[in-house]
Amino acid sequence: MQISELIYDWNRLYPQSLRPPGPVLLTDETLRDGLQSPSVRDPSIEQKIEILHLMEALGINSLDLGLPGAGPRAVEHVTALAREIVAHKMKIRPYCAARTHENDIRPIAEITQKTGLQIEVAAFLGSSPIRRYTEGWSKDFLLQTTEKAVKYAISLGLEVMYTTEDTTRCDPETVKQLNSCAIRNGARAIVLCDTAGHATPMGTVALVKFVVEQVIKPSGETIRLDWHGHCDRGLATANAMAALVAGANCVHATALGIGERVGNTQMDQMLVNLKLMGISPWDQQDLTKLKHYCEAVSAATGVPIPNNYPVVGEDAFRTATGVHASAVIKAYRKNDVELANTVYSGVPSHVFGLEQVIDIGPMSGKSNVLFWLERRGFSVNEEVVERIYKRAKASDHTLSEAEIMACVEAAKPA
Repeated sequence: MQISELIYDWNRLYPQSLRPPGPVLLTDETLRDGLQSPSVRDPSIEQKIEILHLMEALGINSLDLGLPGAGPRAVEHVTALAREIVAHKMKIRPYCAARTHENDIRPIAEITQKTGLQIEVAAFLGSSPIRRYTEGWSKDFLLQTTEKAVKYAISLGLEVMYTTEDTTRCDPETVKQLNSCAIRNGARAIVLCDTAGHATPMGTVALVKFVVEQVIKPSGETIRLDWHGHCDRGLATANAMAALVAGANCVHATALGIGERVGNTQMDQMLVNLKLMGISPWDQQDLTKLKHYCEAVSAATGVPIPNNYPVVGEDAFRTATGVHASAVIKAYRKNDVELANTVYSGVPSHVFGLEQVIDIGPMSGKSNVLFWLERRGFSVNEEVVERIYKRAKASDHTLSEAEIMACVEAAKPA
């Protein structure tokens, strides 16, 4: 019997209008925006190159190489990553962040010339009334700055991705004027930013639809619309999905959601959900290296992966609860790995190169003990099962392998 016949999937009942209208692009901000977190280490060039290759393996479309205007270290790292892309003929498309200032844009053109790699410039500028008031900026100043920066980047042969910071708290007229100005002067991608993590899915839909109808369509140009979100309200992935449904083409995200304050949209969770929702092209993508990607970023930045983190956390496919474990074990007894990976999990672990783990703890039944021993090739007898079971019931935690093995040894004849 097919697993699909055993699950009534309410998620599949939503109308076509609540699916992204076309293929979804993903761009990785881990090595730039993600590193703005005050708790992370800036990885070495070697670590960044390893992460770059994992992005490529996962099929991620593009990445932010860094902000070379920040100084010599940033220039060195961006140049090394650009050369790696060229040397290995990678498909992933690069861009670099830049303030809307010539001193930030010029180094990107210089690295492009040095490496032979076409690098898009992601030029960002604050837009919201609260930011304008704080900085003492007028709307005319923002328009002039936008026009000057976009024209300058185009004059250097760079493609331009124009980014309005704090778009989700910006008034409609300014959103319209700034993005229209950028497009009029040559930008062919615009980014809507939930910089402060303010948006809800409903607000996201409203903003994206406004920009599609009031900015992109009237321009008459083919414009890529990107969404860049933060997770202050815990809604980053939901907002990203809402943006795609409303008409955005591309989502910016970071591994494990690392980034300033509580972080960015989680790239790993976007990949998981797009895959499981059957969204093109991710429905066909091999994501078995997803955990390796997250672990590499964790090791390089010093950001630990919480045990209960979705899919790649230590506990994501691990149980010591008797009822849950019993169902998983019964599925294994049917020689059906897919059934075992689905009966008590909304995410089939094998799709991501992982498997269910049965442990033994105070909430376990004897079936946990029997399965644990069998999976490790131990001969099972009543005494050893009883010893382990009693120790688990008297414990306040899931037993470690050493604790279980101590019971096995104690049950051996003298």
